Amino acid sequence: MQHTIQRILELIKRYPGIIALGGFISGVCSFILVNRGARLASWVAIIMLVSWIWLMLENSLTQLFQRTFKREIPVPLLRYATQMIHQESLFFVLPFFYITTTWNSGQAIFTGLLGVVGLVSIVDPLYYKWVAPRRWLFLAMHTLTLFAALLTALPIILHLTTAESFKLALGVAMLLSFPSLATTFPITNWRRGAALLVLTLAIGGAGWLLRSWVPPATLWLTHVAVTTELNKHNPEDTLEQVSARDLLRKGLYAYTAINAPRGLNERIYHVWQFNGKEVDRIALDIQGGGDDGYKAWTHKQNFPTNPVGDWQVKVMTEDGQIVGVLRFEVTADPVPDQAKNQ
Repeated sequence: MQHTIQRILELIKRYPGIIALGGFISGVCSFILVNRGARLASWVAIIMLVSWIWLMLENSLTQLFQRTFKREIPVPLLRYATQMIHQESLFFVLPFFYITTTWNSGQAIFTGLLGVVGLVSIVDPLYYKWVAPRRWLFLAMHTLTLFAALLTALPIILHLTTAESFKLALGVAMLLSFPSLATTFPITNWRRGAALLVLTLAIGGAGWLLRSWVPPATLWLTHVAVTTELNKHNPEDTLEQVSARDLLRKGLYAYTAINAPRGLNERIYHVWQFNGKEVDRIALDIQGGGDDGYKAWTHKQNFPTNPVGDWQVKVMTEDGQIVGVLRFEVTADPVPDQAKNQ
């Protein structure tokens, strides 16, 4: 067995790119399986979470293995396994966040950070010479990756809503951050312990306040339309402009088709904004599993006397995470009959 492990280590050192390529292919394949609703996708997510439990209990399980089998697991093998788990997790979640990110918002920062972490995980000089030796940085990367993985996996496995998944993932991240910080900054007296506790709560508080910057990993828009007349089976092309006269006479429909995991029941909101200020918030209950997304729409008829200006319809979760944004302009003059594609 020891000889086999040694051969595996030599092959990994000789072809380090295989680890990165394997993590990338595995992660993307996992996304495709989930996106198609395959049953195997749930097992992929479960295996990913079990691997994270191994990471959290790595030292204890390694010692148990040594006492039971009287053999040591080579440290390089453990490090490669950790790197593989990071790669698998990051490339599993990155396609979800890429699709669901509203790029002209703070969500671009979160997804961009995940992309940087994903790049670090596949570049060995960065991973082993820059991140791994810095314990605090390694643990920060570990916690961020787990947070993103939980946001993606919990709605798929447990059918939790986006709001429930975010709260649970944030709670787990806080619990993990405390022992991680305690490892980096040892608790030598009660003041340091209290300071670490305050710092942990501050991390959780910052995560909660910045929740609108985190994309709802498993919810995304497959089709949107803003129109004065709605055919729900074949919605028209979205309007970029509508005249105030038509708006006040007919009202306006905001149509959205939202992709969600099978079995998920979620409440979302169409938040109507006029020149950056919220004027209406309409709740919609959606169900996951549809091939073309769950089709939902709101029909707004109560507009200001002078509605001329910039309008937005933000599609948001209960906790304020943005699923997508529909934009249109109301003009004083009549708009040509032809609808403009967005």
